Amino acid sequence: MREFDVIVVGAGFSGLYLLYRLRKLGLSARALERADDVGGTWWWNRYPGARCDVESMQYSYSFSEELQQDWEWSELFSAQPEILDYARHVADRFDLRRDIQFDTTVSSAHWDDDERRWRLETEAGEVFSARHCIMATGCLSTARVPDFEGVDSYQGPTYHTGWWPHEGVDFSGKTVGIIGTGSSAIQAIPVIAEEAGHLTVFQRTPNYSIPSRNGPMTDDYARSWKDGYAESRQAARHTRNGVLARLNPQSAMAAGEAERQAIYEERWREGGTYFMASFGDLATNQASNDTAAEFVREQIRTTVEDPETAELLAADGYPIGTKRICVDTDYFETFNRENVTLVDVSEQPIERITSEGLRTGGRDYTFDAIVFATGFDAMTGTLDAIDIRGHEGRALKAKWEEGPRTYLGLMSEGFPNLYMITGPGSPSVLSNMMVSIEQHVDWVTDAFAHLEANGLETMEPSLEAEDAWVAHNSEVGNTTLYPKAASWYMGANIPGKPRIFLPYIGGVGAYRERCDEIAAKGYEGFELGGGEAEQRKAS
Repeated sequence: MREFDVIVVGAGFSGLYLLYRLRKLGLSARALERADDVGGTWWWNRYPGARCDVESMQYSYSFSEELQQDWEWSELFSAQPEILDYARHVADRFDLRRDIQFDTTVSSAHWDDDERRWRLETEAGEVFSARHCIMATGCLSTARVPDFEGVDSYQGPTYHTGWWPHEGVDFSGKTVGIIGTGSSAIQAIPVIAEEAGHLTVFQRTPNYSIPSRNGPMTDDYARSWKDGYAESRQAARHTRNGVLARLNPQSAMAAGEAERQAIYEERWREGGTYFMASFGDLATNQASNDTAAEFVREQIRTTVEDPETAELLAADGYPIGTKRICVDTDYFETFNRENVTLVDVSEQPIERITSEGLRTGGRDYTFDAIVFATGFDAMTGTLDAIDIRGHEGRALKAKWEEGPRTYLGLMSEGFPNLYMITGPGSPSVLSNMMVSIEQHVDWVTDAFAHLEANGLETMEPSLEAEDAWVAHNSEVGNTTLYPKAASWYMGANIPGKPRIFLPYIGGVGAYRERCDEIAAKGYEGFELGGGEAEQRKAS
């Protein structure tokens, strides 16, 4: 058994920054990573067109002034290879690899009540012991396995956007079927269409998507950020979603029709997810949201030449933004290509995968290759895959059977010294992940410093605090339009998963203030104990 102060599960952007902070505290730490390199989601998701939907100058670490001044991004919205290079650069620059064990999958994490330590075991049978265990496993790191009948009968190659071959795939001249039109598919479809002899897209639910308007990073634009990074970063930490953008606080219904149309057109030309900042009430006012949704549908109808295809692509039936808003490069334009066909499977679902392709609507399709863009078991899937047990052997999966229960998205009652970075009940996937990652890592490592300074060993939330936070998270979520969509935010993409709004939508800034207030009050709602303090109390 190898012993450490802290075990970190995962070496993505959360795990890397954790190692940096833990080393500053003088704590021994080891990160266990199932991949063979750093990068997390950007190591796994190498599908064609994979790209971040937050601008490069904001989707980056802020903890090192030298790092953010030295690193040069090549595009406004960075592609996966460049983001992975950035993660590798950070690992090398701060000599973090010596505290990472790669090709290591954690199978179990059990709390020992007597020893007051976590015992982790890997699939290879290695055992680790630590005072603290931090799950830096990511929110979108467990791809959803396709559950179609006959999925193993197909004789050709299949690919999942979440497990893309690192050597890439050549689709030149091939007939390809892709199942899904979510964020990954919207990025991949235009790129695959340029290679394939013919691409058939199977769509169950159309998605709203905004052109990214991506382009090369100019020196002037990069310098405009770097010259004011300190102020910009601080401001971003107190925004709603951790991104600096021009937010129009006006209600869409308060604007005249001509003014409203002009604002939408300006935002559409600018591109990116900033479109959702056109008006301040698009997430809470159905009438306002309807105006934005109809504007986007009209753009699709204008872009896609075939009226029938355009209507199939024009999302309807749920408010815009309540499923993850997508950004794209020529997605809708791709359906004007002669080698691209859209098949609607909303009313006639895919019946089965066959040896040569798939069957839907009573028709057989044959393909040289099939791509599954079927998404992820978001936020809880990776934690569910690990046998995590707390006090008296209580399983976290059993506790979360009716939905995840956390305090601040950071910890769960009954599981002392177990921390989740950007876990369910925190802003996480509704925010610029880099901002939320740094906030969580700083909070957790500051808590460690507090425990050390006060001779304490254990920390866990009280049941009362957890209950109150779960209720608050649900209440805030229900003030918005988000629960109206069957989205992965609600766990709706996984059969049998409880329908609960998983992230916290109260805002990155408000959430930060609440976390800071709790820490300032001696970690209000947490039970701290053990160590020298407990011995003094007993005597």
